[in-house]
Amino acid sequence: MSAINANGVSDVLAQYQAKQQGSAQGSNELGQNEFMDLMLAQLKNQNPLEPQDNGEFISQLAQFSSLQEMQNLSGTVDDVVGQFRSTQALQASAMVGKSVLAPSGVGMLGADGQVTGAIEVPASTGGLRLSVQNANGELVRQIDLGNSPAGVTSFSWDGKDGNGNALPPGRYQFVAEGSYPGGAQQLNTMVSANVDSVSLGQNGSITLNLAGMGSIALSDVKEIN
Repeated sequence: MSAINANGVSDVLAQYQAKQQGSAQGSNELGQNEFMDLMLAQLKNQNPLEPQDNGEFISQLAQFSSLQEMQNLSGTVDDVVGQFRSTQALQASAMVGKSVLAPSGVGMLGADGQVTGAIEVPASTGGLRLSVQNANGELVRQIDLGNSPAGVTSFSWDGKDGNGNALPPGRYQFVAEGSYPGGAQQLNTMVSANVDSVSLGQNGSITLNLAGMGSIALSDVKEIN
């Protein structure tokens, strides 16, 4: 004869399955309430002549305690994630109107008539040069930056062509090249831009919408001014 009357346990399982089938978001996992119902059903329907072993009962209590701790921990983690996202939203909103340095080959010439940025130089070079092109791809200015060590070299363009004429505001392309024994090598550029707005993703990601440069992830920003 079995030490546990299966009818009581089966009734609890049947009730649980019926509740799960009636729920649009049901799952196959036992929750804290279902676990307790099953344990109580075992105690109520056990054979008096063959009662449940104390060790087995203690083991079930330990499982219930572990389940309860896991659910409490899950709630704590959710609270921490919510607080972290709130902090991110506050930090992101404070960036609107600020200037950031972001990887890009495009810059916006504004009313101030100046574009600033930086060039990533992988190895020292004796001939660093920056070319500025208009929206039609026409070369409007070349800036010789001379010798440059490995690292990051800043640049500034005054918005004028090679003849000293002020150019109209708009988008301009920046192409940097370094002179090396193997020939000229195109280098990565970064351009400063103003943050127009900030977008928060459902997963907590932050996207910066830059003036005239589109959107970039906050993690791609190299510097905040």
